[in-house]
Amino acid sequence: MTLKKSILLSTAVLAATAFTAQAQAPVEETPAAVDDSVNAVMDQIVIIGGGEVRQTQTVTADVFEQLAPGTSPIKLVERLPGVAVSGADPFGAYEWAVRINIRGFNQNQLGFTLDGVPLGDMSYGNHNGLHISRALISENLGQVDLQQGSGALDVASSSNLGGALKFSSVAPADKFGGVGALTTGSENTLRGFARLDSGELGPFQTRAWLSVMTSEMEKYKGDGEQNQDQYALKIVQPIGPATVTGYFNRSERRENDYQDLSLEQISRLGSGWDNFGDSNYALAVLVADIAHRRGDTGQPVTNAAAPLVYPAPITSADDAYWNASGLRDDDLGYIAIDWPVSDALDLRLQAYSHNNKGQGLWGTPYLISPNALTPGATTANAPLSVRTTEYSIDRKGATGSLTYEIGDHEIQGGFWIENNSFDQFRRFYSSERAAPGQDFLNFLSNPFFTQWGYTFDTETQQFFLQDTWQVTDALKINGGFKSLKVENSVDTLIINNALPVAGTASDLNATIETDESFLPQVGFNYKLSDQTDVFGSYAKNAAAFVSAATAGPFSSRSQTVVNEVISSVDPESSQTYEAGIRYTDSLVQLGAAAYMVEFDDRLLAVSQGPGIVGNAPVISNVGGVETKGIELVGSVFLTDDLTLFGSFTFNDSRYQENVVNRAGVVQALTSGKKVVNTPDTIAFAEVAYDNGSIFGTLGANYIGNRYFTFTNSGGEVPGRTIVDASLGYRFGGNPLLEGLEIQLNATNLFDEDYVGTLGTNGFVNSGDSQTLVTGAPQQLFVTVRKAF
Repeated sequence: MTLKKSILLSTAVLAATAFTAQAQAPVEETPAAVDDSVNAVMDQIVIIGGGEVRQTQTVTADVFEQLAPGTSPIKLVERLPGVAVSGADPFGAYEWAVRINIRGFNQNQLGFTLDGVPLGDMSYGNHNGLHISRALISENLGQVDLQQGSGALDVASSSNLGGALKFSSVAPADKFGGVGALTTGSENTLRGFARLDSGELGPFQTRAWLSVMTSEMEKYKGDGEQNQDQYALKIVQPIGPATVTGYFNRSERRENDYQDLSLEQISRLGSGWDNFGDSNYALAVLVADIAHRRGDTGQPVTNAAAPLVYPAPITSADDAYWNASGLRDDDLGYIAIDWPVSDALDLRLQAYSHNNKGQGLWGTPYLISPNALTPGATTANAPLSVRTTEYSIDRKGATGSLTYEIGDHEIQGGFWIENNSFDQFRRFYSSERAAPGQDFLNFLSNPFFTQWGYTFDTETQQFFLQDTWQVTDALKINGGFKSLKVENSVDTLIINNALPVAGTASDLNATIETDESFLPQVGFNYKLSDQTDVFGSYAKNAAAFVSAATAGPFSSRSQTVVNEVISSVDPESSQTYEAGIRYTDSLVQLGAAAYMVEFDDRLLAVSQGPGIVGNAPVISNVGGVETKGIELVGSVFLTDDLTLFGSFTFNDSRYQENVVNRAGVVQALTSGKKVVNTPDTIAFAEVAYDNGSIFGTLGANYIGNRYFTFTNSGGEVPGRTIVDASLGYRFGGNPLLEGLEIQLNATNLFDEDYVGTLGTNGFVNSGDSQTLVTGAPQQLFVTVRKAF
């Protein structure tokens, strides 16, 4: 264990010890020691959005605390209707593989915010944000709000075609206190967390918390680790009637990747197959030598004595690579002011900043190290190299809103502006034949070759205006619109180790614009009784183009192609219609909704070969998608201690046209076919028990069959049911034990063997593809937590 890890874990332990020594507060002031069993259960529910004009749910942090520590907030929403979350790790935090799908829309077609700060589309190679797992320590989550459909007008997102997730961090406590926790378990997991709340300080009534987290975990198969350190601070300062809030989070993430597999590879090699890793580096070198001698890689022969047959069970240079990893450092911060100017007028302003440094590393046989053909060379002489995609983000932005209440109307207007500078490079680093020459968990430097480098500038301007009219005590109407303008520009920095030659196709310099001046939303809510309300809504939205060298209009990296794309493509858009009914009383919460979505001008990028080769797709509009579905959700409080929760979704998303080229020739028979990575059926069921001392949950999540082929010809992955469980005990009886608890978590309780994620290397027209990641096996964790 590193010195830094030891220090951080020691901090968590000392914090927990200190909390124990100082725990003199009454039981009712101890957050983890709730003696009101009714409240303990009632807090652990999904709040179904009564009174809202659209389908919405809120999940509180009380539910999150039952999950295994380190679980990503994104996994929390898998219990909600319309949501399918897939991944390769037990926590939903491994970013290469974690995916979320809502009503047939994939992750890059959704919106995400933290305390109002835009997180972009949370994709792996994110060009305009970061994943929630890097923006927020899990235990610092306050709640998650899901808005299916196109999301609310005030969401700061340029990608929310199919819904929005609004994450909120926990507020600093009014009284001095804190919590410390240690987790250990499967795969030599060791995780420490601590948060210290200042309480109100002095006459200025300042409140703050300081939090640290460190986590180490070995991969459950293959060679490598998945580690993360985070540090966070939140301050709340009243200034007269206004409140100023400041937040900062630093994340350092280091993950060795799992190998992407095809259905054929899973059948031949087994779901436990993975990359070679440093421990099998000699085998990686041998496979590279064989591949070169066979002519499988396009590289020269590096070892004339190498055999022509791969060692069993390997049959391809793409069965396994030397190693792979993702490295991300992020600094995210904001300052916000909430000012009730008068009884009728509220002002909110927020400024934020995000800086990111990232590398995605792959040990590839498709380019040899520079001295691999030099006789007698002992350095940089491996028959393979390390390919990186390198990222740098510098985002600055602001959001604001003004809310005015007059009579029966609440009128709100707001804005979001952002300037984002994003640099992206493709580089290669050498290795040695005799031993691994690079550390995949540290940032690399001194490349021997830079294939390309680009800088992207994105300017975003969004404005919204809406009115909520309480027509009668029973009827509420909401209507409004937003306008979205995004300008993406690209400039070439380097091509094949040299400055670009002006005027050539490789000297990419272009600008593309998304300009949607009127995107309306309208909805109503009608109370049938104190317990029952009905709602309906319509929303239109559009998504801005992506600015990256590996996705979106610029992904061909050719001026000629990009010019054609700019002149011919339109931004993706959606229209969502939904209606539903809700019922809530002291024992039951129920909700049902039906929806239809028309998704137009779908942009398609089809992978043309193994992802590691770096084949660039060509972007074009290829028609639309029609989605119809129903969603059911409910909670039943059987006793003061026992709660049942469940959700069910049936979703039918189908392409409406075949894919044709400019000449009208059909390229793929997609009309009427199911949308990739979109299950027909999603279900979640959970029973939760909490009597104030003993607590536990047993939950099952079902996701139906999915395709990774656009034509549904081959590429079908069967459905799976994953069961997770938790069991814990809260101690009490004397001041030393108050706030102390122990919790056991089991993920994939019945050890189901399944495919977790589809599309890690994109989707294909038909057949098989190396674009799947298998799911984690059964894993067990134990956590000791102390709060005061």
